[in-house]
Amino acid sequence: MQTVIQVITSGRGSLREKIMSDQRLGKFGLIPTEHQRPGRPHGWAKIHSAREAHGAINLEWHGRSNTLICRVVTKSGNKPNSIIGDFIDYLLARHQSRILAIHIMRR
Repeated sequence: MQTVIQVITSGRGSLREKIMSDQRLGKFGLIPTEHQRPGRPHGWAKIHSAREAHGAINLEWHGRSNTLICRVVTKSGNKPNSIIGDFIDYLLARHQSRILAIHIMRR
């Protein structure tokens, strides 16, 4: 199952960069695991859950539209609600002033 979270922001700079460099990310049960590996497209990163929530969140930043596209991927029939809850909790606690809208869509 895959869930897409679209975060529309205001302000300057990449929200993905701010998330990946945030020292308090672990406090919300999230661990940054990969970040711009050579040979991959620019503007992407990956976050895993530090808790027992199964799955990962792939982050991709679109600078022209100030939009963060987050693909939540789970395996083996696991539900994405725990990792999505941790991520939304983090976004609203740490970046609320930049966020204009959050859309969650199932694929």
